[in-house]
Amino acid sequence: MDDSAPQETIDAVGLKCPEPLMLLHAAMRRLEPGQEVVLHATDPSTERDVANFCEFLGHALLLSHQDGEQFRYHIRKAIS
Repeated sequence: MDDSAPQETIDAVGLKCPEPLMLLHAAMRRLEPGQEVVLHATDPSTERDVANFCEFLGHALLLSHQDGEQFRYHIRKAIS
């Protein structure tokens, strides 16, 4: 496996707040520190929510990208 590849991908396209963040939170609990997840979403509130989630819990938001109505976030779990 490529070390730069995320360990998990979450498809939250079409889901509304708070579902994308709930899925992200569950995924982060499954990951080991330093592992990464990619979240795909269409709810605009994820821009604010994902950034706040990462800041509050110490995770690294590696990428936040919008392409039309779709958002993509690449996050690395905090090492503690």
